Amino acid sequence: MNDQSQSLMRAVTGPIVLITVGVLFTVDRFTTFGFGQTWPILLIVIGLLKLLGGRRQRDYATPPPPPGGPRS
Repeated sequence: MNDQSQSLMRAVTGPIVLITVGVLFTVDRFTTFGFGQTWPILLIVIGLLKLLGGRRQRDYATPPPPPGGPRS
């Protein structure tokens, strides 16, 4: 995943979670399903966003030591 798509995923994660919470509260208000029954959907949405976001690459300030360790 390139930097631009990672930035996009970070930018949309918060709004998607807030929309999901709003939908769950709306379902709680206007249907017979309570929030106590529908909250696992929030975990599913967050998990899907994590999967779609991919792994972040780490930038190391110092390079890792060479294989074999120091020699005397």
